[in-house]
Amino acid sequence: MPDDPAPADPRATGQVILRIDLDALGENWRRLSARARGAECAAVVKADAYGLGLAPVARALLEQGCASFFVAHLSEGQELRKIAPDARIFILNGLPPDSCPLFAASRLIPVLGSLPEIAEWAGFCRAQDARLPAAIHIDTGMNRLGLPATDLAPASKLMQDFEPVLAMSHFISAEDRSSPRAKIQIERFGQARAELPPMPASLCNSSGMFLDEAPFLDLCRPGYALYGGNPTPGAENPMRRVVELHAEILQVREVEAGDTAGYNARWTAPARRRLATLNLGYADGFLRSGAETSLGVRAFAAGRFCPVVGRISMDLSIIDISDAGPLQRGDRVEILGPHISVDELAKRSGTIGYEILTRLGPRFRREYVY
Repeated sequence: MPDDPAPADPRATGQVILRIDLDALGENWRRLSARARGAECAAVVKADAYGLGLAPVARALLEQGCASFFVAHLSEGQELRKIAPDARIFILNGLPPDSCPLFAASRLIPVLGSLPEIAEWAGFCRAQDARLPAAIHIDTGMNRLGLPATDLAPASKLMQDFEPVLAMSHFISAEDRSSPRAKIQIERFGQARAELPPMPASLCNSSGMFLDEAPFLDLCRPGYALYGGNPTPGAENPMRRVVELHAEILQVREVEAGDTAGYNARWTAPARRRLATLNLGYADGFLRSGAETSLGVRAFAAGRFCPVVGRISMDLSIIDISDAGPLQRGDRVEILGPHISVDELAKRSGTIGYEILTRLGPRFRREYVY
């Protein structure tokens, strides 16, 4: 039998390289934990740890001492339980009908946000003769998930059959420090907690931890900031960069004034230009909208920012390298890195950094560094 082939060089496989700095991730958690002023610092690792890979990210956070994690779906919690056998794992999207045995089997903590969910969990606990843990989600203005004020009293009566381990709510716009909404929500949360049995509480997400009136309470649950996103838009990013993304040039060509590029001929060369085609498209999370905004996305190559020209297609993009240094087939260009942050790419794509991270394509070659 022939030996197994060595791992292919990404140049040979045509892959974009996504480099993930787990040391920076760990330091970001330590910075946030220190900022929490004695409150527990958990980690939100839903959506495959914001696109960076649940297993390596969770292991890196466990090594730092993180003991509580939040994911969105039951299936994510089941996967995380294999990686973190002793951690507390909260399921933000609540309790799907008839799922109580699955939660119990994997020792997952549902975040209950409605009377039907609370009643079903309480009934299951009575049947099992066990006070299993659950968190209580209080709606303070999002109108998405969570108990409204009118349901707090009946919910409180049902909680005697299980162990309420956390009361939580979610900020509407904590990143907007000029908005009065955060203060209003903090007040509403305090009023709601007074109607429920005593239990630890959590309100701060990444941006919430940087509010002037940040209510650290008993537990903070950052997500975006862990992965290098800026929790303080408009100010210097207090977090370390975690991700770098580099695409490869597949072809370089000269075009004349009047020539077009890409689908539907949306870009026309104003003069003789030098273009490079990259192995990156919207199937990889390089959003098609990025070439349609007034700012426009760009790459960084050979010392210059190189704008995307024409429409971004499924697997390919075209950049104008006329003002950059010499570039050729096989050279790599920065999409995310020292010169282009997640927040910068998001702004130029007409979206938010959360979407950029969570859409990072499965075709990338992920390289984890320390």
